[in-house]
Amino acid sequence: MIKIGIDIRNIGKKRTGDEAVFFNLVKNLALIDSENEYSLFTDITDASILQSIGVSLGIEEKNNFKIISLKNINKFTWNFWTLPRYLRKNPVDIYQTQYITPFFVPKKIKIITIIHDISFNFFPRLIKFSDLLFLKIFIPISLKRADKILGVSKFTRDEIIDFYKIDPEKADWIYNAVGDNFFHPIAPERLNAIREKYNLPEKFFLYLGTLQPRKNITALIGAFAGIKEKLPEVKLVLAGNRSGRNFDKQIDKAIAKNKLKDSIIFPGFIGEADKPAIFKLATVFCYPSLYEGFGIPILEAMSQCTPVLASDIPSLREVAKDSASFFDVEDLADFQEKLYTIFIDKNLRDTLTNFGLERVQIFSWKKSAEKTLEIYDNLIG
Repeated sequence: MIKIGIDIRNIGKKRTGDEAVFFNLVKNLALIDSENEYSLFTDITDASILQSIGVSLGIEEKNNFKIISLKNINKFTWNFWTLPRYLRKNPVDIYQTQYITPFFVPKKIKIITIIHDISFNFFPRLIKFSDLLFLKIFIPISLKRADKILGVSKFTRDEIIDFYKIDPEKADWIYNAVGDNFFHPIAPERLNAIREKYNLPEKFFLYLGTLQPRKNITALIGAFAGIKEKLPEVKLVLAGNRSGRNFDKQIDKAIAKNKLKDSIIFPGFIGEADKPAIFKLATVFCYPSLYEGFGIPILEAMSQCTPVLASDIPSLREVAKDSASFFDVEDLADFQEKLYTIFIDKNLRDTLTNFGLERVQIFSWKKSAEKTLEIYDNLIG
C-alpha cells in the first residue's frame, strides 16, 4: 500500500482548467484504486462544501480516500509552513501538487508536480509582474525538488525539458481529457433552459475559458469585427469570469474600438453542469490562444458536435490533429477568413464534427489515472 497525498485546493475555486485536471484525476483514481491510501489536502474549511466535494468526487464511501482540511492564511504560508508541518507529523509516501512544491518536506516523501504550461517564460508581458516574479523564482526550485514532473501534453513535457534543462527521465506527461458529464445526452428542454438562462442567441461564435491576455481574445474580437457586416445575425459569446485573475483589460477597449457592444455577450463564469449545453448550442467554438499546455475546451466542444477553429500552435495541433480548423496567430486576415469560412461552409463543419467525435475518444481520464498509478508505483519502486 502506498500513502498518497494530493493537493486539491483548486477544486471548488472556479479555476477552470487546473481545477478540472485535479477533479477528474482524483475522481478516476477513486474508481480504479481501492488499495492505496489517499489524503486529499484542501484549505477549504466549510463543512458543507467539503461534503459536497466528497460527493462530487465519489469518495464518500471510499475508505481509502479522505479529505484533510488545513486552514489557510494565504497560499504562501500554506505551502511553506502549514502543509509541511502536517506532513512531518503525518508523512505520506508521495505528494502530488501543481507548479510550486512545498518546502521543508522530508526528502523521503516523493514529490510529483504537474505543470500545465510555462507560457510565462515566453509571454512575460502578458502576466502580472508579481506573478511573473513568483514563478521565475520558485518554479526552478520546485522542479529541482520534484522527483517527477508531469506535463499535460508531450509538447509541455518537451518545453519543460528544453527550457529548464531537466533530465528527460525525470519528466513525463499525462493527457487531459473531457469530464464524464460531457458524454450524457442533453434533452431539448435543457438546451432551451440554458439558452434562456444565459440569454444566448440562435447563432453564435463561442469562446469559453479564462479571459487572460495570452488567450488572445482581442484578436478574436478583431476577426469577428472584420466579418460582422457579412453575418449581421451572428453574435460572439465570451464566456469567462471578467473579475478573474489577470483579466485582459484590452478586451473592453477592442469592443469599444470596433463598436461591437451590442454584438458581444458576456455570460460570466460557466459551471461544469452547464458547460456541455453551452458548447452544444454554439455554432462554432473559437480558441485563439497564443500559448497552451493542452486546451481541454477544444475537446469539450468536439464532444458536443461543435466544430472548432483554433490557433495554429503546437499543443493544439497535438490535441486536435485534423479534427479542427487552424488559423495563423500572426495573420488577422487569415483568422477572419477561417472564421467566416467555417461559419458558412456546412460541409466543413460536418467534416470537423465527425473527425472531432473520433478524436475526443482517444483521450480519457481513466487512461490518465492508470498512467498516474504506474508513475506512483515506479517512484516507490
